[in-house]
Amino acid sequence: MLAFFNGISKIQGPWFLLLLIIMGCEFCALYFQYVMKLAPCVMCIYERVAMLGLFVSVLIASFMPQNGLFRWLGLIGWGLSSGWGLKLAVEHVSYQFQDLYGFLGTTCDIFVSFPSWAPLNKWAPWIFEANGNCSKIVWNFLDLSMPQWLVIIFTEILIVNVLVILSQFYGKH
Repeated sequence: MLAFFNGISKIQGPWFLLLLIIMGCEFCALYFQYVMKLAPCVMCIYERVAMLGLFVSVLIASFMPQNGLFRWLGLIGWGLSSGWGLKLAVEHVSYQFQDLYGFLGTTCDIFVSFPSWAPLNKWAPWIFEANGNCSKIVWNFLDLSMPQWLVIIFTEILIVNVLVILSQFYGKH
């Protein structure tokens, strides 16, 4: 199995497939926001940024996956972004759980907070501005809320990342 992941990590096709999956997730978020009129919350926006980090990382690797530098930059960014996205999604689920069962606890911020050198909500407010409530469940599919689906998605993407990283130390050099 590791030999398989090692082999496909060095060709462009699988990287482009991963790019398409990530773009599909981003387009779903925009569909929920603009077609279904579901207002994104602060955590939704941060999860969207984690997906954007995944996109940029995978895009870097997809240019020249046979080149170790490009591949490793992509793999490291992929791992960091998916790990961060998983952390955010788990935190988001906890806000919904607290609200669902009437617990008084922490909640997310009211406004997004980006660093001054990258004020994404100022540059592209139609994508990165939040006005929803993090603790409210506004959408379900197969009895799972949107952040619960993101936990599954980020977990799967992170597991594949770990397998691909491990495969770099296996096989033909």
